[in-house]
Amino acid sequence: MGEVTFRDRDRIVSTPAHGVALDCLAAGIEAALPANVVADAVSVADGTLRVAAVDGEAAEYDLDAYGSVRIVGAGKAADGVATALADRLGDPLCDRFAGGTVITDEPASPESTEPSGADRSLDVLPGDHPLPTERGVDHARRVVDAAAAAGPDDLVVAVVTGGASALLAVPADPIGVDDLRELTDALLACGASIDEINAVRKHCSAVKGGLLARTAAPATVVTLAVSDVVGDDLAVIGSGPTVPDPSTYDDALEVVERYGLDLPAAVRDHLRAGAAGERPETPESDDPAFDRARTVVVGNARTALDAAATAAGDRGYEGVVVADDVAGEARDAGREHAELAEACAAEDRPVSPPAVLLTGGETTVTLADGTGDSGSGGPNAELVASAGIELDREGSVVASVDTDGIDGASDAAGGIVDATTLHAPAARDALDRHDAAPLLAEADALLRTGPTGTNVNDLRAVVVEDETG
Repeated sequence: MGEVTFRDRDRIVSTPAHGVALDCLAAGIEAALPANVVADAVSVADGTLRVAAVDGEAAEYDLDAYGSVRIVGAGKAADGVATALADRLGDPLCDRFAGGTVITDEPASPESTEPSGADRSLDVLPGDHPLPTERGVDHARRVVDAAAAAGPDDLVVAVVTGGASALLAVPADPIGVDDLRELTDALLACGASIDEINAVRKHCSAVKGGLLARTAAPATVVTLAVSDVVGDDLAVIGSGPTVPDPSTYDDALEVVERYGLDLPAAVRDHLRAGAAGERPETPESDDPAFDRARTVVVGNARTALDAAATAAGDRGYEGVVVADDVAGEARDAGREHAELAEACAAEDRPVSPPAVLLTGGETTVTLADGTGDSGSGGPNAELVASAGIELDREGSVVASVDTDGIDGASDAAGGIVDATTLHAPAARDALDRHDAAPLLAEADALLRTGPTGTNVNDLRAVVVEDETG
């Protein structure tokens, strides 16, 4: 993939600190692009497929031991990861590469692609995010069918990346697509955490929560995960389609009750039937579906953060990864990032300026009325707007983007501010209305990249110049 660029960069970069912030964000996103992740993590040598995890561990597979190898997957980066994988596998496997089927939200091409060296196609199918559609469900079923076609002597390479929870949408009977859409809309608007949301989605699905592994069994399954989840919980990444599920129908119902969700009758009846033991539970760790299944995290927030820190160092700044697990309300996180800039400037904490302080994670925006109605701009726009109100020192900049290029339900990736960007009363009013994006756009502070083809959660850079910066 090519370089990540911010549109209207020349107009946005009003100070050197702005330019450094954008350079660090771009470097972080680029490191997490599928082609780069696969190049770092996957190799084929002497007939052995080696998949290295971000923590240094590796899984190895003797390709000669399998009758065929096929790829399945879902997520915003699934097409890029799958295409890079197919290129790696095509030459060594030749006629034993059985192609693959993946679903993504923004396919580079809606048609099948022919990886170099392979004689079977990789079907890249369009899906819909964040709400499911008939088309998306039909295409998700094709992914399931491809996994089911594997035999006991086959190797299934599953690709699970950010966005897979929404894109791999196959409702459990008797839930319909409209029911699933209404459920998803309610979950996304209620302020529930991602693990709470996924506990419900797993128990309304025919594929999440380990059910894809059960479908592929007894084939050998290795999952390559690009994590968009704080802490890289395998059961949460993409709703864990190939890993054991620790949640239950009771857990799902507790989430429904906790947030007072008004659900379609088919969904509520299904969850209640499951809690009463009338529906099979999602598979736990002792299920035979996982006897020959393994998951390897090949990219995550640290992938982007470490690359961003390196970019800071290359520009003469001390690059420090402060946290990779920032969560909670975006507005609160914005204030905390402004405080981080102040601590660095005034107290040399955690380092002395000039510095770039980097954080990852995922913040949320809770709508006061619990509906999906709001203004324009997602958590990253809200975070920087909140930070902009608090910043009071020249030479400090806060920038925040979603690494997939889409901040919430907007067409922007995020925003960038310093102490002079926003007028505080107007910013507070915009935050109260969850309408930060227009305010940032008017101030030339809205960041746009377009869809990047990856997703390792949010990435933030706090640039603090020294007194002469």
